[in-house]
Amino acid sequence: MTSSPQPYHVVIVGGGITGLAAAYFLLTRSKTMDLPLQCTVLESSSRAGGKVYTELVDGYGPEPFVIEAGPDSFLTQKPWALELALELGLEERLLGTNDERRKTYVLLKGQPVPLPEGVVLIAPTRLQPFLESPLISPLGKLRMALDLILPPKRGNEDESLADFIRRRLGKEALDKIAEPLLAGIYNAEAEEQSLLATFPRLRELEKKHGSLIRGMLAGHRQRSAPNQEATGRPRSAFMSFRNGTQELIDALVKALPPGCLRLKSPVQVMGREHDGRYRVYNPIDPPFIADAVLMTTPSHVTGRLVANLAPDATFQLMYIRYVDTGTISLAYRREDVSHPLDGFGVVIPRSERRSINAITWTSSKFKHRAPEGYVLLRVFFGGSRTPHMMELDDEEILATVRRELGEILGIQAAPVFHRIFRWIEATPQYTVGHLKRVETIESVLPRNLLVAGSPYRGIGLPDCVHQAQLAAEKILANLARQARIGQTSIPAQAPTQARDR
Repeated sequence: MTSSPQPYHVVIVGGGITGLAAAYFLLTRSKTMDLPLQCTVLESSSRAGGKVYTELVDGYGPEPFVIEAGPDSFLTQKPWALELALELGLEERLLGTNDERRKTYVLLKGQPVPLPEGVVLIAPTRLQPFLESPLISPLGKLRMALDLILPPKRGNEDESLADFIRRRLGKEALDKIAEPLLAGIYNAEAEEQSLLATFPRLRELEKKHGSLIRGMLAGHRQRSAPNQEATGRPRSAFMSFRNGTQELIDALVKALPPGCLRLKSPVQVMGREHDGRYRVYNPIDPPFIADAVLMTTPSHVTGRLVANLAPDATFQLMYIRYVDTGTISLAYRREDVSHPLDGFGVVIPRSERRSINAITWTSSKFKHRAPEGYVLLRVFFGGSRTPHMMELDDEEILATVRRELGEILGIQAAPVFHRIFRWIEATPQYTVGHLKRVETIESVLPRNLLVAGSPYRGIGLPDCVHQAQLAAEKILANLARQARIGQTSIPAQAPTQARDR
């Protein structure tokens, strides 16, 4: 009687969205390949999901408040998070934005002013609303119109978002639109933010159409049919879940086999076996022997752990800078807020010199986020724009935010409750040349040691899921190749670990 082949073992360091999705893809895809495989996810904290975390607050009505500590939605134009949600059986839990209220305000001299209808990313696609808007001055509008005649930049070299917008549309478009909207997504400084790593589409439009405005107009005409669900219903550009983004994490955890995810298991050091496999140490278990390792931790953590395996990669990993960010969610009685909250929120240009970066009107953006008779707001602070806010204690943050809400939205009442979340070294900064640094990191890592996640090729949920999928596919291809040439894995326990030597 022949014994069944022993499974390969993959260790994933980090149990955030990237690590969990990678484990799911590895285990499900290996079955279709008939490739025996075990997977262990080592997470240092007491919960999975990383910055994806939702708190439900009951006691104010038949529905709870849904408080997001991290991302509140995902972009459907990048399909990977949506495809994963559907594969996990979450279709009935999906929740689109209230698109009838899809309006963004920009703070202008202390007052929220609507972003003109038809502005896509940065360029106008409808002339009349743009000309009538007070957001951009007449001279600023004329400068933006020069985009139609300015020649496109030659070559493929990276540049900062600020340099690109100033070159195509002028300083005012950078200050009033691009900086709060585009740099704000990444909590970045527009003067240092890599265009190719964050908004490569803008360069592509310039190269293809010779003008951002012409490119946006062409894309607007092509999008005559809305994004559709399988049922034929229009799909929102941004989606979440009925009880918040935590639902995606919970579904992934549930889909993993028992023992796959190990919480409170920080990795301390990693080494290499004589046969090329990896030895991964944590303070709880015997060392894990892995045929492949996927690092999904912050780049500086990864750099420290792979220092003796890939010193050239460590230098580049440590180069990636992070910023601290925070949010405060505030619940109010609807009667205490006179502003109609007829949109998704307010972005705040750096030139306004405020202590906060943006306000999301959460209960306007999504249904099922606040009980009837209440509203929920979410205020963003920290990052590269208001780093001093991260040094304040909770009472000082609450006082500062209440003052800002009073001046911007006229809210004087005390909130019914609030929740503050701080994320230290939360957001990687994609500075000019970022993609070349990532390529260098990937090129000098030893075989079957991979990196994926927000420090590399996108910080949003779809980007992280996509990186997880690509990493899983690469690992499986490598292991399948090893299997074909007759290399075997070590005998498996559950999970595969080395005995003390």
